[in-house]
Amino acid sequence: MLLFNWHSFSKPVNSSKIVQKNTITPFQKIQYEARVLPDSIAHIVKIPDNSSYLVNPTISEKLNTVEEFAQKHKAVAVLNAGYFDPVNQKSTSYITIQGKLLADPKLNERLVNNPKLKPYLPKILNRSEFRRISCNSKIQYEIALHTEKTAPNCQIIDAIGAGSRLLPELTLVQEGFVDNTNNRDAIGSTQLNARSAVGITEDGSIILVMVAQKPELPSGISIPALANLMKNLGANSAMNLDGGSSSSLYYNGTTYNGKIDKQGKNAMRPVKSVLLVK
Repeated sequence: MLLFNWHSFSKPVNSSKIVQKNTITPFQKIQYEARVLPDSIAHIVKIPDNSSYLVNPTISEKLNTVEEFAQKHKAVAVLNAGYFDPVNQKSTSYITIQGKLLADPKLNERLVNNPKLKPYLPKILNRSEFRRISCNSKIQYEIALHTEKTAPNCQIIDAIGAGSRLLPELTLVQEGFVDNTNNRDAIGSTQLNARSAVGITEDGSIILVMVAQKPELPSGISIPALANLMKNLGANSAMNLDGGSSSSLYYNGTTYNGKIDKQGKNAMRPVKSVLLVK
């Protein structure tokens, strides 16, 4: 399989500077890049398909920071993942780990009993999810709607929902985030904000991205621009994750927060679920 070589990737879109971080053993097969964009800074971690590392979700009973997740699970990298209700601290995304459903949004009363969300519940309960699957004993990854079955020779090991899908096309309307007839945009998709995403390349490598704001507000990235960024990073399948103050990435001892206030201070909140690189 092809190992990532930053110099072989397509020219960054609207980037003014690239900062690369070479990690020493045992992390040499994972690559980190900070890409400075006009309105944001993209923190990018790439895990080659033929590396010895796995990407899998995990969930915590109580909300934790990505750094706390990393310490608990001894992970090289951690990216915030599924949606959750900060009031009752319950997940609003499906989460399956080792074949067991550990988070079911249908059991979140604040979600299913919200009259404003009732018309969108069928779409909310069938949003995109990032899966780790086993196909003929080989570990692979895919992004699919929750009710979409995997290939006949494959079994879902882990899965974590979020959405909407970014690539190969945006599915904001199909997944209940946007309703143009009622001026609904649940995640402010066209506005600049801190965002997180996961993508899969043609060769099966994984791209984790956290786009952070700059102190000069407004700043960040829109959902369509995030999709374009993922495409230019080499992903042919990608999914948006929880964003705003949830956006945070831990990599090799350093935590990067997405939400920045006017004073340049980080505005990070602990999260319910993450993607781990171990």
